[in-house]
Amino acid sequence: MSPLLALTERLLCQVSLTPNDADCQKILMQALGPLGFKDEWIYEGEGESLVTNLWAVNRSTHHAARTLVFAGHTDVVPTGPVSKWDSDPFTPTYKGGYLYARGASDMKSSLAAMVVATQEFYSQTKSPNLNIGFLITSDEEGPATGGTVKVCELLKARSERLDWCIVGEPTAVEKTGDMIKNGRRGTLSGKLVIKGIQGHIAYPQLAKNPIHQFAPAMAELVQTQWDQGNQYFQPTSWQMSNIHAGTGAGNVIPGECTVDFNFRFCTESSVESLQSRVHAILDRHSLEYDLKWTLGGIPFLTPEGELVDAVRHAIKEVCAITPQLSTTGGTSDGRFISTICPEVIELGPPNSTIHKVNECVSISDLEQLKNVYLQILVKLDLLCETSVAKRS
Repeated sequence: MSPLLALTERLLCQVSLTPNDADCQKILMQALGPLGFKDEWIYEGEGESLVTNLWAVNRSTHHAARTLVFAGHTDVVPTGPVSKWDSDPFTPTYKGGYLYARGASDMKSSLAAMVVATQEFYSQTKSPNLNIGFLITSDEEGPATGGTVKVCELLKARSERLDWCIVGEPTAVEKTGDMIKNGRRGTLSGKLVIKGIQGHIAYPQLAKNPIHQFAPAMAELVQTQWDQGNQYFQPTSWQMSNIHAGTGAGNVIPGECTVDFNFRFCTESSVESLQSRVHAILDRHSLEYDLKWTLGGIPFLTPEGELVDAVRHAIKEVCAITPQLSTTGGTSDGRFISTICPEVIELGPPNSTIHKVNECVSISDLEQLKNVYLQILVKLDLLCETSVAKRS
């Protein structure tokens, strides 16, 4: 068995249901330690809510070296009904060229590929010009409040310099390398409570129906164009996820109507602009309301530059395809890392089975992913070498 598959299997055997790391990060450090990586552990919470974070870095002897960080998560989502799986979700199983297990594509395979690529890089590079770091959390699939965000706060407080970051989220559509994420939309949620006056449905003149009161404002919120997007992002979208009211009786006008909504917003809008426009619409319709906001993450974007160029060239060299740049999909920990690192991209295996029963990854996809990571390391190291030579 190849070192890549052996490490992937070890990780997949661990029942690391979020936020339990189940010693996955210790397994990673067993491989990174002999290479010279220094580990630092950052814990949040306690008991069943304990979040384990690993920051490990191996610094070059060159004083002007720049830093590439591999980032990812060891936690996985629940399996769902085990009876619906063709094999035990925490027993790695091979079938038809695929490796089946929970976390096979999201994202323990990426972590293994990153580590093995790093091992191969150091075996063939005797005097690297590149610092390499690993930022690993067990709180990505959960609320993501005690994970990567905490490590980034710590690194920022210490003025740690990060130049490039690759997040191992599964980004491919059909095969490794066909799509990379060079940004993500932000997420801003609101819980809106429209206040009315409860009463008998037969005497509407004695009540004030909050559903009726909200209807014109809702139509305006739905029809509003918040921005037009840009070359990287779709236009910002306002969507309701839930609207409910009523006492359970069919003859009662409710006293309140509660609306849960969310913005997936791009870099053309700001948190402040979206909030002010929503309030303006609600106020224009003379509504009495309470509105509580929750910011899940700001949008980030890595335009074409050093990291995107290195990733593109590596994918073309290994996979013989040109990757598509995309900012679609949900949020990722890239939103936290982008606050301390100017260039962040996401690159991983195909995502067609993530969070599903019988999650799997193609063995050939996994091998290619490792080779792509290796070539990125080589190209960025060469870039650092050129920069050092220019300075001297």
